[in-house]
Amino acid sequence: MAFQTKIIGREALMRRLDELVPEANKAAAVAKLEVAREAASRIASRAPAGATGAYKDSIIGARQADMPAGERPVFGGNPSKDPDATAVYADFTWKFLEHGTAPHLIKGRNGKRLVFTARNGARVSVPSVNHPGSAAQPHIFYTWKAYRKAAKAKISRAISKAVKAATKGA
Repeated sequence: MAFQTKIIGREALMRRLDELVPEANKAAAVAKLEVAREAASRIASRAPAGATGAYKDSIIGARQADMPAGERPVFGGNPSKDPDATAVYADFTWKFLEHGTAPHLIKGRNGKRLVFTARNGARVSVPSVNHPGSAAQPHIFYTWKAYRKAAKAKISRAISKAVKAATKGA
């Protein structure tokens, strides 16, 4: 006889698991946070440092519930319904660094001139500037792709360990 499975959805699965083994959800939450922090650490180690290192320092792994409203994670866009969801967060410039930018023209707003300080310290006022674009410096997606399998395994191990501990005591 063939096995039959019923797909019940993630929320229903977690609800059922929580009924049977409440410790499994807690263990998974701890593992998720560890995975997010480890992913952020790995990504930051490969991130371009720049002149100040501010971008590299902005890469963190945290729970979505702990982040301010409107803060968007690097992977994915909408916040998760999972109260223990974690993500990797970085300064909004990650997109420009990861994918690069095309050459473009920077103009002053509302017909005004651009005013900035040049490298030699002189104040410059011009109507527009040709930006040469920037080369892509991929450091996020290939790092996550290399770590994803281990990350999923770590979370699965934490859940399995909690289930085994609960069934051993029962």
